[in-house]
Amino acid sequence: MSQSLIVAKFGGTSVADFDAMNRSADIVLSDANTRLVVLSASAGITNLLVSLAEGQELEQRAYLLDEIRTIQYAIIDRLQAPDVIRQEIDRMLENILMLAEAAALATSAALTDELVSHGELMSTLLFVEILRERQINAEWFDVRKVMRTSDRFGRAEPDVDTLQSLCAAQLAPRISEALVITQGFIGSESKGRTTTLGRGGSDYTAALLGEALHAARVDIWTDVAGIYTTDPRVVPTAKRIEEISFEEAAEMAIFGAKVLHPATLLPAVRSDIPVFVGSSKDPAAGGTRVCNETPNPPLFRALALRRKQTLLTLHSPNMLHAHGFLAEVFAILARHNISVDLVTTSEVNVALTLDTTGSTSSSDSLLTQALLTELSSLCRVEVEENLALVAIIGNNLSKACGVGKEVFGALEPFNLRMICYGASSYNLCFLVPTPDAEEVVRALHQNLFGA
Repeated sequence: MSQSLIVAKFGGTSVADFDAMNRSADIVLSDANTRLVVLSASAGITNLLVSLAEGQELEQRAYLLDEIRTIQYAIIDRLQAPDVIRQEIDRMLENILMLAEAAALATSAALTDELVSHGELMSTLLFVEILRERQINAEWFDVRKVMRTSDRFGRAEPDVDTLQSLCAAQLAPRISEALVITQGFIGSESKGRTTTLGRGGSDYTAALLGEALHAARVDIWTDVAGIYTTDPRVVPTAKRIEEISFEEAAEMAIFGAKVLHPATLLPAVRSDIPVFVGSSKDPAAGGTRVCNETPNPPLFRALALRRKQTLLTLHSPNMLHAHGFLAEVFAILARHNISVDLVTTSEVNVALTLDTTGSTSSSDSLLTQALLTELSSLCRVEVEENLALVAIIGNNLSKACGVGKEVFGALEPFNLRMICYGASSYNLCFLVPTPDAEEVVRALHQNLFGA
């Protein structure tokens, strides 16, 4: 594979409608090294498909399908020769209807993945059509042929070795012949059933394919011009970061910064492939380059906010001098496929947070009655919801002096439910009630990064 290959990924807003798709096509065609393009579903489509997968009554099914048709037809109607592609999209819509009817009878994670995958299949078909109308030699490629994954539907794990050999055999030859358009977020397991990599998985797909094809760079095109010191929608004065290390960007993503999916970065870090993040609405505005190391990293880099956090407090007087209490708690959580986020302990209590973002399934399904019953046999369990996690991302935070004063001075008016500091030199985080979250971020940003 050529050493200068660029893999470009476009998110949902970048392929939302005919004009957005054309802006994205302009970006692709502006650099001859961009030979592989990974797309998300058009904005809004995935949520509509997830709703259908939850099993809906006849009337609601018809309404949701109509919404999907409207979004995709609005693109088709502006093509010069829409007839063939309209037939293809109609076939997809019939498929969606059939699967939605099956979901109304019984839902399943496998059925959800099969249904949800149609968003990416449709957006890529439409994008290829837009490129062909510009006389570009573009080819549609079904990513499921190479993206082999586990069968954990909703959050499947890719098999990197198989991906590597399948890409070499099936994808590399095509990239040298044509501009290849493929889907993000979806894959297939060993029996050929469709899987998904979890919400935000399109970035992951792009990085995995970039690694498998030894790309020179992965470009992530989204609706913001790079990575900012915090979400500009929360703090309009947030500043763009020109260059950031993988380590810092991964911390930001893990703690809820929407720009990059945390797993995205793993294949890129492993293979030292730089990632560029820019805005497809304004490619001239520049963006952020993410690479293995940056010169002179600052003490405070950014703030991230993650909503929908659940706090479990486990109270057990027996814990005082008992061995293995924590091991038992974690074993129970592991049996229920739950990953713990933050942990603090006292003599007789353990408090831990569960992150419910990131999976296509709903948050409620994490805290099942079976899990709570099993935990209750061990200790008293309290559940608090409607909390948000605020994370300060920086460098050598645990070794610097005066961090506490700078941070907590700004937080005096707020109730902090839990604080985690010291485990990582890259972050300091705490839980706050959701209604206070944005105010907390604004106060901190003002204090740490100025106006």
